[in-house]
Amino acid sequence: MNTTQVRTVSCPNCRRINRVPVAAEGRPRCGHCKQPLPWMVDAGDDDFTEVAERADVPVVVDLWATWCGPCRMVSPALEKVATDLAGRVKLVKVDVDKNPRLSQRFEVQAVPTLLILDRGETVARQAGAAPAPVLRQWVEESISARKG
Repeated sequence: MNTTQVRTVSCPNCRRINRVPVAAEGRPRCGHCKQPLPWMVDAGDDDFTEVAERADVPVVVDLWATWCGPCRMVSPALEKVATDLAGRVKLVKVDVDKNPRLSQRFEVQAVPTLLILDRGETVARQAGAAPAPVLRQWVEESISARKG
């Protein structure tokens, strides 16, 4: 567990560069304009619990592989969704080839496999790529259904 790992993120509002921890409580905000920041991180077998399951916000998990064409196509769409829903979701990317325990745990049979976790519990799942508007609708409906 390494809570000191950080990623740099450009604020979609003011374009300032911010350091965002991969695992933290709360929701990251821009140090300059105070707007929510997109929270996009990588996780693996050793830090998934800390990074994804303990998050205060719903987590979109992208289980992908480097050799997968659809995975490379869906990645920018997921990043757009995470940016559009900054402050409301966290995007966690998991390379299934490097993290076999997570692949087995989530019974990944095809990539990409997308999950939505709410406090560690899987609330939605889908396999395959989709464009950003479809993914955003799926994420928002899954989150709304969970809260309702």
